Amino acid sequence: MLNYQRIRDAVLKRDPYPYMVIEGVIEQQALNSVLSDFPAIDHPGSIPVAETTPGPAFQRLLDELNGADFRKALEHKFGIDLSDRPIMTTLRGVMRKKDGRIHTDSRTKIITVLVYFNEDWQHEAGYLRILRNGTDLDDYVEEVPPKLGTMVVFQVTDNCWHGHKPVVGKRLSIQMNYLTGEAARGKHQFFHGISAKLKKWFGR
Repeated sequence: MLNYQRIRDAVLKRDPYPYMVIEGVIEQQALNSVLSDFPAIDHPGSIPVAETTPGPAFQRLLDELNGADFRKALEHKFGIDLSDRPIMTTLRGVMRKKDGRIHTDSRTKIITVLVYFNEDWQHEAGYLRILRNGTDLDDYVEEVPPKLGTMVVFQVTDNCWHGHKPVVGKRLSIQMNYLTGEAARGKHQFFHGISAKLKKWFGR
């Protein structure tokens, strides 16, 4: 389902930290079925995949993202050995006004992969910004629309600042992380699970 030629051809940029943006990363013939099979999410937060019910096409995409071919492609681009690194995958479907605040990812994450699933994005907000610092959302080197089939991959560093202007409502994405170890995965899964349940409960 993934277009590996686009991944191989993507430019790995290093200012202000290693990242790449890939449009059309999902093969054209798979787009409609994958989008149709994105699991229903009616509350905010990062939802562990295990707590959702993906359709078959979306599940095949998840399996491929977790597979060896995609891992090897990232290893080649970033020059990092990910062969023994556990993976954590969460989904987002609903955004709140406070989501998107400037942040860096946890040091227990090595590589972050974001894939977007939004058709005809019309909002002025919600574009992911690759930032130069942790204080100014307008000091960015690139702004990425969260459009269907667009992927952003970045190496987690002390300065991997990113965020977006607030948007409320539907904004579909996968976030996948290669982690430092199993202890990190257990910790993240526990807290994401608790957080998702609380947001679901309070949201209703």
